[in-house]
Amino acid sequence: MRRGYYFKNSIAFVFLVVCFCCILVVIISMLKVPDIAVGNGAMPFYKNINMLKVSGNGNSLGTFGNMMIQMLPEDLAFTVFIPSETAFERDLRLHANDSLDVEKMNDTYAVISRVLGFSAVPRSLDSATVPAGEEVSYDSLSGFTLFISKDVRGVLLVNGVKSDRVDIRRAKLVVHVMDGVIMDAEFEQSIQPDLDGDD
Repeated sequence: MRRGYYFKNSIAFVFLVVCFCCILVVIISMLKVPDIAVGNGAMPFYKNINMLKVSGNGNSLGTFGNMMIQMLPEDLAFTVFIPSETAFERDLRLHANDSLDVEKMNDTYAVISRVLGFSAVPRSLDSATVPAGEEVSYDSLSGFTLFISKDVRGVLLVNGVKSDRVDIRRAKLVVHVMDGVIMDAEFEQSIQPDLDGDD
């Protein structure tokens, strides 16, 4: 009878020690958790805005092109059809001098990430792998089908958009700069200006 008494007490003791340790771990971890940032500094991407300035070399992708590249993981193979700076301004009305303001940054980031979904393919695709005169198709990250071909002069065409520069390498990424924006009709309609606002 005395033996059962010690056995029950030791189980109760171990149970109390384990409960105490769990509560202690929860309290300590709650004290060390940093406060969640709210407002303009909520996205850590904003800290890297100064790194997005256009460099002078020939492989420069521009401010918005670099933003798109930074959204992708560096250790996986992707092919990205990035709009040129002119295409960003002409088709999406994004200008580096005012679209990166604090007030407009969330909208700019949303547009850039949406364009990335339409124009990134999760595989490496050089211009040399596209046969001349034939059309190949791949699904982008968003599921949008990209029809890729090469004309007689060797210019890549993706859904009718011509390439400006091709085969730019960034780690495992293959980047093609396009003279337009690859997007679906719904997104294209959502970014078009409201022309009948005066009626």
